[in-house]
Amino acid sequence: MAQGLIEVERKFVPGPDTEERLQELGGTLEHRITFQDSYYDTSELCLMKANHWLRQREGSGWELKCPGVAGVSGPHTEYRELTAEPAIVAQLCEVLGAEGLGAEGLGAGGVAALLGPLGLQEVAKFVTKRSAWKLVLLGAEEELPLKVDLDTADFGYAVGEVETLVHEEAEVPTALGKILSLSSLLGVPAQEKPPAKLIVYLQRFRPRDYQLLLESNSFREKLQETKH
Repeated sequence: MAQGLIEVERKFVPGPDTEERLQELGGTLEHRITFQDSYYDTSELCLMKANHWLRQREGSGWELKCPGVAGVSGPHTEYRELTAEPAIVAQLCEVLGAEGLGAEGLGAGGVAALLGPLGLQEVAKFVTKRSAWKLVLLGAEEELPLKVDLDTADFGYAVGEVETLVHEEAEVPTALGKILSLSSLLGVPAQEKPPAKLIVYLQRFRPRDYQLLLESNSFREKLQETKH
């Protein structure tokens, strides 16, 4: 797999006092922004079923989230983030069994040039309002900045996320410990794991696609975890 930063994250349901609590903990509001995301997959959702998530963010370009190495279990997720288009193209071709396309030079046109040949189409598009916070837990042995994003999608779903980025798998347990500590300080129940915005979007507006995911054993297991 192409390499990229490892994103360790935990989603939660934000409350009316979440921002106030972040301020009390020394958090800094970095910005409030509004952006539009478009997600792409095949008609049978081959990427999502393989736990790969291809997104184009307006003004920011392409990103592919790939599953991290299985490690510590819990109410968190771990992904490798690919943002360089050559790496995204290589990974897409590998997952979809089309390595020959990249070798033939179609990848030279970037991700957009491969959408048609790989059978990728837009499966979701929505706008998100986000308040982005940053903080470092006091008393931490190593200063590892944590990001907290509080999102509200234009279809009415609100979700928060505590995350940090690391370079090596060996750093994941430490990062996860800090994420869980901050989650506890924010009053997040220990096993709370709400679904991502995209999953809720599919459930509400593309029930056929949501059903396709439910038929995938790996996705069904992940969904079951969110219900605890």
